[in-house]
Amino acid sequence: VQLQAYGGGVVEAGGSLRLSCLASGIIFTLNDMAWYRQAPGKERELVASITTTGRSTNYSESVKGRFTISRDNAKNTVSLQMNSLKPEDTAVYYCEAEVRGLPMKYWGQGTQVTVSS
Repeated sequence: VQLQAYGGGVVEAGGSLRLSCLASGIIFTLNDMAWYRQAPGKERELVASITTTGRSTNYSESVKGRFTISRDNAKNTVSLQMNSLKPEDTAVYYCEAEVRGLPMKYWGQGTQVTVSS
């Protein structure tokens, strides 16, 4: 199983970035997908999640209205469009895959997002 996240970088406050995660080794259409982030000295937190069909999404209050999660099941890819970025969005972002109801979770290697003020 491999979840390869890319698209991170350095951006000024108010700017945008788009993260993507390419999944292999899993049946992508059976997995709910999510983006988490972890800032230095803080616990990993859920940013956004999307169900297998993409019909249902969920966002943390801190990113609601600014971030959009989407998936392309034909390309085994989940993306996170991040707009109006703030310095507090600075973190390593991880994509995660899980089959609802099962305990196993798969994690990508993370991609760094740095927002300068």
